[in-house]
Amino acid sequence: MLYILIGEDDFSIRQELQIIKNSAGDPSSLLSNTAVLEGNKVTPEQLHAACETVPFLADKRLVIIEGLFEKFEQKRKNGKKKSSRNPPEADQYKSLSDAMKGLPPFTELVLIGGDIKATNPLLGELSAVARVKKFPLIKGKQLSQWAEQRVALHGKGSSISKEALDLLVRLVGSDLWTMANEIDKLVLFTGGRPIEEADVQAVVSNAQETSIFKVIDAVMESRVSLAQQLLQQLYKQGMAPAQILVMLSRQVRIIFQVREMRNRGRSRGDIQTRLGLTQNFIFQKAWEQADKYSPARLKDVYHKLLDADIAIKTGQYSNPDLVLDILVIELGHRGAVTT
Repeated sequence: MLYILIGEDDFSIRQELQIIKNSAGDPSSLLSNTAVLEGNKVTPEQLHAACETVPFLADKRLVIIEGLFEKFEQKRKNGKKKSSRNPPEADQYKSLSDAMKGLPPFTELVLIGGDIKATNPLLGELSAVARVKKFPLIKGKQLSQWAEQRVALHGKGSSISKEALDLLVRLVGSDLWTMANEIDKLVLFTGGRPIEEADVQAVVSNAQETSIFKVIDAVMESRVSLAQQLLQQLYKQGMAPAQILVMLSRQVRIIFQVREMRNRGRSRGDIQTRLGLTQNFIFQKAWEQADKYSPARLKDVYHKLLDADIAIKTGQYSNPDLVLDILVIELGHRGAVTT
């Protein structure tokens, strides 16, 4: 059987792969009857040999190939389509697809890819003979349902309030690996009682990111008193002044980069990819704040944060909390320079 698992939801792809493995027989026997091939290097001959090898003391043989579809994706460079005349592998998909057709009954072949377009030639060749499953990122109501079901899977009456669920989805976004990890932490933290909004604020990593964004807004908008209150909350959560400075500097830098790339006409998706921001929440907040503050204001704040970080690390001040408080007051009194 030929399986094709493609999409941006890598978590669900790995779950589906595990289902295929479980159906292939005894796990201990499958270990010696599994071949994993690199899609960007595999040849038709290697693929044919891997699929035709008779399993040893088992009924099934599992062959897994990742990254093969990406080899045949049309790429763009400088806004133009990549020429189809230059790549020596332009027609190789045909010989590879031939090697995957007519598989012996004992071979389970699984092809794994990312966000593969419908125009991919290899996908077009194999769609009619394969079991194709697509795994796009889940969002909105579907994501909330997934998270709620994930909580319930822990058993013992595990549940989550609507307010906590909404906050969790907003903070984590569509990254199911992170979502599953945060849910596991929340269930452990609550010890069997329902998960509430305060638990999400206390446990989920992005809750600290939310507080950092609030501090940035307060500083930029000269709300010194609010900024100081938010800093005190971060101290109570166990964050050290040096750690807060690093996070503040990182977010201001991201906001500045978003603003600069937008001014150069780059798309939202391209900017998020270039910055390596896999968590939609952080990127969304940076996108919103890039509208509010001028490049000059962002540069000023960023350099002041770096100066304060150096002052703390070099021991210029014996009380790091004081450095951060003075910085907030100084920046706040400079006034907000908006767009």
